Amino acid sequence: MAKSPGQKKTASSTKNSSAKPKPTKPSSAKAAPAKPRKSSPKAAQQKFAKQPFPYKRWFWRFMLIGIVGLAAYMVYLDAQVRAQFDGKKWNLPAKVYARPLILYPGAELNPGQLLAELQWADYKSSRQADVPGTYAQRGDDWIIHRRAFPFWDGSEISRHVQVEIDNQRVKTITTMAGETVPLLRLEPQYIGGIFPAHNEDRELITLDEVPPELIAALVVTEDKAFFDHWGISLRGIARAMMANLQAGQLVQGGSTLTQQLIKNFFLTSERTLSRKIQEALMALLLELHYSKEEILQSYLNEVYLGQAGRRAIHGFGLAARFYFGKSIRELSLSESAMLVGMVKGASYYNPKRNPDRARNRRDLVIGLMAENGIISDKQRILAQGQPLKTANTRRAGQREYPAFLELAKRQLQRDYRLEDLQNDGLRIFTTLDPWVQASVEKAALQHLATLERWQPKQKDQLETAAVITSVDGGEVRALLGSRRTEFFGYNRAASMQRSIGSLAKPAVYLAALNSGRYHWGSSVSDAAVNISGPGGQVWQPKNYDLKSHGKVPMVTALANSYNQATARLGMNVGLEAVVNTFRQLGLKADIPPYPSILLGAIDASPLQVTHMYQTIASQGFYTPLRTIEAVTTADGSTLSSYAIEGEQRFDNQQIEWLRYGLEKVASEGTAKRLGRETNQTLAAKTGTSDDQRDAWLAGFDNRYLGVVWVGRDDNKPMPFAGSSAALPIWLNTFKRIGVQGLPESDNFQWLPVDKLGNQLQQGCSGTLYPFVESAVQVDRQGCYRPEKAQPEKKKSGWLDWLF
Repeated sequence: MAKSPGQKKTASSTKNSSAKPKPTKPSSAKAAPAKPRKSSPKAAQQKFAKQPFPYKRWFWRFMLIGIVGLAAYMVYLDAQVRAQFDGKKWNLPAKVYARPLILYPGAELNPGQLLAELQWADYKSSRQADVPGTYAQRGDDWIIHRRAFPFWDGSEISRHVQVEIDNQRVKTITTMAGETVPLLRLEPQYIGGIFPAHNEDRELITLDEVPPELIAALVVTEDKAFFDHWGISLRGIARAMMANLQAGQLVQGGSTLTQQLIKNFFLTSERTLSRKIQEALMALLLELHYSKEEILQSYLNEVYLGQAGRRAIHGFGLAARFYFGKSIRELSLSESAMLVGMVKGASYYNPKRNPDRARNRRDLVIGLMAENGIISDKQRILAQGQPLKTANTRRAGQREYPAFLELAKRQLQRDYRLEDLQNDGLRIFTTLDPWVQASVEKAALQHLATLERWQPKQKDQLETAAVITSVDGGEVRALLGSRRTEFFGYNRAASMQRSIGSLAKPAVYLAALNSGRYHWGSSVSDAAVNISGPGGQVWQPKNYDLKSHGKVPMVTALANSYNQATARLGMNVGLEAVVNTFRQLGLKADIPPYPSILLGAIDASPLQVTHMYQTIASQGFYTPLRTIEAVTTADGSTLSSYAIEGEQRFDNQQIEWLRYGLEKVASEGTAKRLGRETNQTLAAKTGTSDDQRDAWLAGFDNRYLGVVWVGRDDNKPMPFAGSSAALPIWLNTFKRIGVQGLPESDNFQWLPVDKLGNQLQQGCSGTLYPFVESAVQVDRQGCYRPEKAQPEKKKSGWLDWLF
């Protein structure tokens, strides 16, 4: 049977396929070369969908990265926490104290002064004075319970004593058991600090000093679970979250005491989630490294509790001083609750500004203490019934003595860096006497008011400055830099430069006495005098009363402050000798060698003038004025003590001779009001500059030297002289602190002097004047001296006078 071609092909194909497989050919008649196949997007998606994403792998990668990052961040935070907590936690300002009041039998003491000093030292009146820091007055007897205090020369324990005062003097000091106490030091008044730039102040305390009721009140009010949690409280956080959700804003925080400490210590006060997380982490780290007691003590010292002017009050120790005028040990239950209540908002619950609000907050804290069994219901009723009493105190950094503190700071910086004074908590014991300071302030303000009533045009234009020092040691006891006694501004006592006027004259008369050619009975001319200067200028000094007084004894010329006689005397002695005398006396001012310096054409500060008169008051012994007694560390270790330094620059007999002339000023001359009103021997000199622009008085008794200035800041003339403007301030100051007259000198020989100024023998007729041994003439002949007084050589100009 014949086969068609198609059939043959099929059979052949079948046969071949069974024998060996062949690649499939395209259906087209002509075969094309093979090309790579392209996958469509859909095919790619299908292929990708078949391979699942490795979520777990990436999750663990991110977890690992997060853990490493968190660990690194925790290490960083841990280093911060430990470095700050293990190191110096706070920059502590230096604490500055006045001198302590020293009591001993025989000591002069005004009862008014004792009361003031006790109150300034924050003592409270009490019937029995049975706790430290209290006193009771019973007639002339004073019961004082002195606090313990770490003085620079050793700590002293608390003492309960009775002080008897009789006729302005301490009669006896005994313990309550009747034992005699030879000497009692009251702790010194805190007068200010040297603060760091951020103006924070605090008084560091330990847990041992804190009343248990205060700690219990703080915990129950601010963090009930403080002793149980690890720095954060989940319950507190949940409670805060609910409150915030209900309010629709951030109104409450769930912070523990530890978190509050972290926030105050390390962080800002911003309310953000990231800061809260950081706060929680740092709180955990803090609790990991430190005990609850350490954390609580740091919190008690760090928490912000108010403002005193520019000074921020931090810590319960300083807050107790500021609000209640007592140490934290002495706080009552009511007072402790008040301070705890202020933690929530120091300004909002300030008892001085918002007493009703503060009382309600205090009562709430007391109520919480009763609810939690810390106090009984009877204690609650008693504490809530206490009146809200705050102390009228200016502690915590307000500058009650700005001029003195500024001078003390200057002197401290000779030995200490400012950073140390601001940051290391040093304790500075100064020479300031608060009673003397208060006395000069009161006298100055009262007299300026009197002057302004006399001359209404001078109202609010007059200024004043004063320096009071101890005669023996040169300690600055008071410093007044302005009539605005609490204003920390321009310190006129230390920085102002004004013409000293007739305060310069004692140097002229001392130079004359030292020359060997003059004594107090020497006859000097107070006639008009013309002194030629450079360029043909003629200096014609005039007396204050515009009169000439002819020939007068030298002591009369000084006592009445005659300008003409003083100028002529100074030119005869020589300007060089006078300038050298100024220098030896300690006047550190620019002293040009011109004739006008003889009448006080020298610009100096009251402090510089005080240096000059200090040498006179201390028998020729030059003593640099000092404000610092000692410096100790915060824990009481003495760093430095400042002993009296100086040198004998003048023979004490010569200075006593000069002092006689100054005593005549205070008894018969321009300052005779001093002797008349005190009935004591005093030494003084008034001073009035040209056109009455400056009014001065410098004077001293047996204990204190005082220099007072009155004038205007614009340097315009005043209708006042030294005797009417400055003298009353000096007089009223010394009356208040108690005048002690100068003793009579036993170094003088009293010899007669005739009208011509000649020294005569004992028994001759003449006026008696004092002479020191070196000035007594050994060749005196009888009682008659026919020769005339030595005529003065006429000088053509001031250069001839000088040379």
